[in-house]
Amino acid sequence: MIEVNGLQKSFSTRNRKKATTVDAVNGIDLHVAEAEIFGFLGPNGAGKTTTLRMLATLIVPDGGTATIAGVDLLADPAGVRKRIGYVAQGGGTWDDVTAREELVLQARLQGIGKAEAIRRADAGVTAFHLTDFADRHCKTYSGGQRRRLDIALGVVHGPSVLFLDEPTAGLDPQSRANLWDEVRRLRSEGMTIFLTTHYLDEADALCDRIAIIDFGKIVAEGTPDALKREISGDVVMLGLNGSTEEAAKTLTAQSYVLKLETVESDLPAEPSGLRLYVDKGETAIPQIMRELGGAGIHLETITLHRPTLDDVFLTKTGRSLRES
Repeated sequence: MIEVNGLQKSFSTRNRKKATTVDAVNGIDLHVAEAEIFGFLGPNGAGKTTTLRMLATLIVPDGGTATIAGVDLLADPAGVRKRIGYVAQGGGTWDDVTAREELVLQARLQGIGKAEAIRRADAGVTAFHLTDFADRHCKTYSGGQRRRLDIALGVVHGPSVLFLDEPTAGLDPQSRANLWDEVRRLRSEGMTIFLTTHYLDEADALCDRIAIIDFGKIVAEGTPDALKREISGDVVMLGLNGSTEEAAKTLTAQSYVLKLETVESDLPAEPSGLRLYVDKGETAIPQIMRELGGAGIHLETITLHRPTLDDVFLTKTGRSLRES
């Protein structure tokens, strides 16, 4: 649904001494499948919002090509606009109108007839759980209610692709979880969703695939699980009261163990043991237990730890996304 090749955008800045050109987006490639939730991560100034605004036809690329839902971005931007929805970070609701009025107006602005616009507004109110307050002014809504309306406005015309810029920024955990459910529902109905976010747990839980952009270039792309495994694999911690050396000898020879370290505990409640780096923890754990049991080694505890997306970002860019 989204094909991007060599997309570029530069901006000129001028101070008292000289003009400077900044390459905000420097020749990126992206490929997003139909009915996929695609996350776009990056620190402020990395080119994330510039890319989103180019794909949404709000600014014109300097170079490269892109097609959205089969339509050429540069040759037919009006055709692209008919096929996309765009929800900006700041939202677009008006204080002194109701959700139902907003939805009817948005549908009419998309060229939809009055009767059909009313029908779609009613459907949007129901689908996004706005019924209890749909006829109150928007200024009375909570942040989560207003954000649900923003997304309803973005899809009232039935787009093939929805662009979401920081969709849950500033929301409380319950409102974020509710909004995740709405995004998943849209995906289940066949919509392709391209979102930017600063929340790593959101990208991990919600996105089918993600891309990380830094200094205008894509530095990583793939599923959250694949990117995390790429860092160092999973970590399995074994608690052993004694037999640590024997367990190490038994497990070092196993092909699924990428690396093995001895861990000494200073706390009586926490046994010393081993730290194993493995490719896939869920398949390694049964094998570890089988090998140790066969060798007569008693295992006190076993825990699985996985790398986070912040670990991925740190490895790819040299800094934490949270710090950025």
